[in-house]
Amino acid sequence: MTRSLNDKLITLAGRALVIAILLFVLLPTIVVFISSFSNTSVLFFPPKGWSLRWFERAVNYDDFRHGFCSGLIVTAWASTLAVIIGATLAIAIERYSFPCKQVLEGVLLSPLFIPHFTIGLGLLMLVSQLGIGRGYPLVIFCHIVLVLPFVLRSVYVSLKNLEQRIELAAASLGASPLRVVWTITVPLILPGLFGGWLFAAILSFNEFTASLFITTQATQTLPVAMYNYVREFADPTLAALSVIYIAVTATMLIIANKFLGLGKILNVEAGH
Repeated sequence: MTRSLNDKLITLAGRALVIAILLFVLLPTIVVFISSFSNTSVLFFPPKGWSLRWFERAVNYDDFRHGFCSGLIVTAWASTLAVIIGATLAIAIERYSFPCKQVLEGVLLSPLFIPHFTIGLGLLMLVSQLGIGRGYPLVIFCHIVLVLPFVLRSVYVSLKNLEQRIELAAASLGASPLRVVWTITVPLILPGLFGGWLFAAILSFNEFTASLFITTQATQTLPVAMYNYVREFADPTLAALSVIYIAVTATMLIIANKFLGLGKILNVEAGH
C-alpha cells in the first residue's frame, strides 16, 4: 500500500516537474505573444489595450521585407549547396578510405564548437584584406560552412541505416562507383538528404551571429534587420513579427509531419 502511494507521488511529482519546465521554457514566448497585441507604442506587459496594428507594421516595414527576401535567397542557395557538398563528402568519408580522412572530417565538423561570431569576424577580416566585397556570395559561403555539419550528420545516419550489400551487389554486376552512388545510394538516402536540407534551411534562415559581421544593408537577412530595428525602436513590432515567425514555422513543421512524417525526414523511426 505504502509502495503504491509512493509510486503515485513520484509520478505526480515527475509530471509537475515536466509541466514546470515546459512553462519555464514557454514563458518568454507567452509574454511575447501577449505583448504583440498591445495598443501602446512602447513594449509593455501586460498590455493596457489590444490592437493588431503592430502586425501590419511588421508585414509592411521595408527593412523586414527586404531582410525576408534576402534571407530566402541566402537560405535557398546555402541549404541546397550544403546538401550537394555535404552528401558528396559524407559518402566519400563513410564509404572510402583516403589519406587525412579524419582530419577532413574534423575540419568539416569544426563549426559545431567554434563560436559563430569567430567565423563571421574571421571572414570579415579575410575579405577586407583581400578586397572582396561583402555580397551574397560571401554570406552564402558563410552559411554553408555553418550548416554543413548538420547535413553531414543527417547523411551519416542514412548511410549507417543503408544496407551496403545492395551497393556491393550493383558493383559486382559491373556498375562503376559513380553509377552505384547515383542510381543506388542517393535514391535510398533521400530522406536523410531532405532532413539535412530542412535542418540547413532552418538554421540558415535563423543565423544571426556570423551574419551580423558579413552582411551589408543590401544583403542583411531578417534576423539582422530585426537587430537593427530593436536598436532604434522599442515598440511591439518585433513581438508581432516573432508571433508571425513562430506561426509560420509551426505550420510548416505540422505539414511536414502530416504528409512526410518527421521520423522519415530525420530518418529516425520509433522503436529503433
